[in-house]
Amino acid sequence: MDIGIAFDLKPDHRAHGDGPDDRFEEFDSEDTVLAIARVLESQGHRARSLGSGRLFLERVLTAPPDLVFNFAEGFGTRSREAQVPAVCEMLGLPITHSDPLTLSVTLDKAMAKRLVASHGIPTPRFVVVDEPAQAEDLPLELPLIAKPLFEGSSMGIRKRSRATSIPALRAEVERLIRDYKQPVLVEEFCAGAELTVGVLGSGSGARVIAAMEIAPKIDRVTEFVYSLEVKRNWEAEVEYHVPPRLAPSVVREAEEVALAAHRALGCRDISRVDVRLDAQGRPRFLEANPLPGLNPVTGDLVILSERSGLPYAELIACIVAEARARYGI
Repeated sequence: MDIGIAFDLKPDHRAHGDGPDDRFEEFDSEDTVLAIARVLESQGHRARSLGSGRLFLERVLTAPPDLVFNFAEGFGTRSREAQVPAVCEMLGLPITHSDPLTLSVTLDKAMAKRLVASHGIPTPRFVVVDEPAQAEDLPLELPLIAKPLFEGSSMGIRKRSRATSIPALRAEVERLIRDYKQPVLVEEFCAGAELTVGVLGSGSGARVIAAMEIAPKIDRVTEFVYSLEVKRNWEAEVEYHVPPRLAPSVVREAEEVALAAHRALGCRDISRVDVRLDAQGRPRFLEANPLPGLNPVTGDLVILSERSGLPYAELIACIVAEARARYGI
């Protein structure tokens, strides 16, 4: 097959322009694009770069591929992850990963939580605030955690995002609104183990790859935030356990929550779902990522996949196979 790869790269000079230093955190490195291209070519496909934005449009209009392998994040709006798949829908191009609706819903954390909750999937109580003053009187119990409403890759989330007092919460809300120019999700903090679950497939055919425990090396589990600082310094800050160091029944329950969320949100081909145990040890849905990072070294999905016995090349092949089966190509 002729497979075009859609992606966004981190700028060469990340300091240019205004805004927080993590504003390009979702974007990928050239290493990821090259790794995926090598895998596709090793499996007999022709792989070529499509990029994103106007360049993507020009290339698919000039020479449409048989399939678009998509991990382009888009830029500028809460629907940005839907930009490339929306173009593909309009042009009738087969594409891996989820459709525009799912990508839009999942990027908005509150929308995703409302949808999964409507399916009976447990998630921490939350509110959305538009201004700092609203943080003064919330129907939630401390500690709380504040997050930008529609960002990924832990953008905006710092260790201090976990607030144990109203003044601390207000300060975080002020920072996030100022820096990210969007509402803030405030939710009750889950004090148990942090898990992430890989899910492969679509609809009733979706199945769990594995669950991975993300355990802090420095902070206490009850206070641990999988923040930007931690992700940038992951080798020193965390250790990964596949399977998690939890009772098998708890792991199964966490996997069931993740699989149910994947299906409820309409995720296709692949997703990575974040789940955390509350203070009573019960798994709670946090968020879903239908465009999980595929860096061959640092991607959480890649790490859990490989440690569960699914090597990188096979993971990429599975994503392509799921998409081809959906389109019958």
